[in-house]
Amino acid sequence: MPTIPEIRKALSTVEEPELHKDIVSLNMVKNIAVDSGRVSLTIELTTPACPLKDELKNRVVSAVESLEGVRDVNVEFTARVAQARPVQAKAALDGVKHIVAVYACKGGVGKSTVSTNLAAALAQSGAKVGLLDADIHGPNIPLMMGASGRAEVSGDNKITPITAHGVKTMSLAYVMDTDSPKIWRGPMIHGAVQQLLRDTAWGDLDYLIIDLPPGTGDAQLTIIQSVPLSGVVIVTTPQAVALLDGTKGIGMFQKLNVPLLGLIENMSGFECPHCRTVTDIFLKGGGEEEAKRLHIPFLGAVPIDPQIVAGGDAGRPIVVSRPAAAAAQLFVKMAERVAGNISINQHETTNV
Repeated sequence: MPTIPEIRKALSTVEEPELHKDIVSLNMVKNIAVDSGRVSLTIELTTPACPLKDELKNRVVSAVESLEGVRDVNVEFTARVAQARPVQAKAALDGVKHIVAVYACKGGVGKSTVSTNLAAALAQSGAKVGLLDADIHGPNIPLMMGASGRAEVSGDNKITPITAHGVKTMSLAYVMDTDSPKIWRGPMIHGAVQQLLRDTAWGDLDYLIIDLPPGTGDAQLTIIQSVPLSGVVIVTTPQAVALLDGTKGIGMFQKLNVPLLGLIENMSGFECPHCRTVTDIFLKGGGEEEAKRLHIPFLGAVPIDPQIVAGGDAGRPIVVSRPAAAAAQLFVKMAERVAGNISINQHETTNV
């Protein structure tokens, strides 16, 4: 029968697929137990949305089974999302480990659709997730998440977020009448964004997703300059005008030293439900080529799918309403890659 030190030695040959370091030195191996040749252990992941969980499990089982006397191996997973490293002059939000912005310089490319599906997918993985609607002039996260009503204010003047699909959401629509247009100048936008960020009782969150408005204006700068962002996800469509605007937005984040977690090409082709012919309405592949040119991870291409639109209008993102759909699975994979890239960046900065 193998001993626990022998098992740990065998596991020290197992490399974490994304961090490229062995799981023992990463302190991921927990609770090893041996009983009559049956070995059980726990692997503590850096995110519950780990995209390579199955591959890691296979490596662990293979390493332990190579030991003499092992009859069976049981691997369980837990996760602990590490707190982002503090950034000088930027005050972190209490209890929030990572803040991720979702951004498109051009409007109408599906940025809010991406934000809601990424948030819901991360929540489904077991992560604690919040979603902030930072579009002051056009807050639509409440509609797309199926959340409504007025947010309550506690005795310590903290706003209670409204939870939908396991995600804590906050929007100007919860605290103000949004039927009339908000004709606001910079200082008012800055104040509103700061209040939504810092006066919301987020509690403990692994990830706070911020749905940014399009452009390079006051709301974006307020968030980038006031809180430490773990990164930004760029959303574009394939046509040249969207890519041109997207490049400008990417340049803004690069100048302000915000990590680029990846680029998503939305509205990438439409498949006819009758003949299955794919029509590239907005061309195709431009997002992937732009990601390669700018050396940004390409997270994937989302097709035009009426089910995505219907889910957003009904307040049920497609990862919730139709989890088996191809588009829903794409969003799940992209959420896993975003979480994985955050873990990689966290590991690299911690070991600098």
